Amino acid sequence: MAFTDKTLVCSDCGREFTFTAGEQEFYSSKGLLNEPRRCPECRTARRKERRGYGERRSYSAVCASCGKETTVPFEPTQGRPIYCKECYLRMKQSGELTTDKEVE
Repeated sequence: MAFTDKTLVCSDCGREFTFTAGEQEFYSSKGLLNEPRRCPECRTARRKERRGYGERRSYSAVCASCGKETTVPFEPTQGRPIYCKECYLRMKQSGELTTDKEVE
């Protein structure tokens, strides 16, 4: 089957994009029957949106070592120390820091 480039319109942004013969051949080899509805840029943006990129939440915490206010990308757990970046790196390099696996 011979494939030729097709011009399609993105359902999200309305711009025209080319569905190349190579892409059509790839879709066919994977058993995909439908043509893409979104341009490559909108597909990438939608993929990132689904995976949660861009909406990273930060939590406020106080460093257990120096007392400085810091932020962390996870919700702090009661009873577990939180360290600022500087203290964490210093403790890691000096060997003071232990992980749960080392404690067991």
